[in-house]
Amino acid sequence: MRKDGKRAVGSLDRYLNPWWCGTSSWGRLQRDGFYLLGKYGQKKIREIQEREAAEYIAQARRQYHFESNQRTCNMTVLSMLPTLRDALMHQLNSESLTSLLKNRPANKLEIWEDLKIISFTRSIVAVYSTCMLVVLLRVQLNIIGGYIYLDNAALGKNGTTPLAPPEVQQQYLSSIQHLLGDGLTELITIVKQAVHKVFGSISLKQTLSLLELEQKLKDIREVVEHKDSDQIASYSPLCHYLMPDEENPLASQACGLTERDIATIKLLNETRDMLESPDFSTVLSTCLNRGFSRLLDNMAEFFRPTEKDLSQNSSVNSLSSVSLPLAKIIPIINGQIHSVCSETPSHFVQDLLMMEQVKDFAANVYEAFSTPQQLEK
Repeated sequence: MRKDGKRAVGSLDRYLNPWWCGTSSWGRLQRDGFYLLGKYGQKKIREIQEREAAEYIAQARRQYHFESNQRTCNMTVLSMLPTLRDALMHQLNSESLTSLLKNRPANKLEIWEDLKIISFTRSIVAVYSTCMLVVLLRVQLNIIGGYIYLDNAALGKNGTTPLAPPEVQQQYLSSIQHLLGDGLTELITIVKQAVHKVFGSISLKQTLSLLELEQKLKDIREVVEHKDSDQIASYSPLCHYLMPDEENPLASQACGLTERDIATIKLLNETRDMLESPDFSTVLSTCLNRGFSRLLDNMAEFFRPTEKDLSQNSSVNSLSSVSLPLAKIIPIINGQIHSVCSETPSHFVQDLLMMEQVKDFAANVYEAFSTPQQLEK
């Protein structure tokens, strides 16, 4: 009876005081709400963590692919230098002139004059073309590398068409032959004219110090890199030797273009846009400054004062005080092509490949062409 009475009193209290009942229900709702909110929060946290983990893995993969691509760039440059050197030595054959001089011909002075022009032209073009090769390959292989990364990322997805299938890659990268062919021939012509303008009137007996030689090289560069008044300020005049004026011979065909041709033309147009950018012009100019500085460093070994010079004149303590006849400088400059275009990593090539400006530029190109937005273009 007592238990029933208590139950009845409790029921009566709830009847007379409905707020008691409401607060109890509200407490249950609060507990249920907090539980659901907690489960939702945990789910969202897991989603964020999973997304961050996926992004980290994707970034790590892209970084690994980029670094692997840069090693490929370096190896490709080194593998192409013998071809470049052979092309230069074929078009500027100083060896045939030195062989003639050994026979003491009647026109000895004339041959020496030809040797003077060819020797300087050959080494100067070697610097130009090696720097161009390094930067151009950085552009091409990082554009194609970015597309390959996107193709690999999209592998297995339905309805995706490869951006750079192997046949397109091959056709696109074959455009480097312009620099090794017609572009190189045109560069040789303009450099030879500049060398003749600067060195043509200088006697073989005239002496030059290393500082004077440096100024002569600067004079030659000014002629070669001179911009016409109608050229865009940010556009390097040297781009003409990297790619033909016509965007692509394929583009001139009114019909019959395959999908491969269209994809290759797109890559070439993107490359041209990159070559005409201020960043490319700055990086190429920086490479050329480093290249010509290294060329002079190589030659400085021959301008060091001898022990006899030091004993006769104690003030001889700098390279500017040592001068050599031009006839002795010619064989020195003539042999520099073997250091500049060396397939083994020489100081010259190593300097170019390891320059921070080149690395940063390569990273920017790869970043631009390895983002998913490229798939939407």
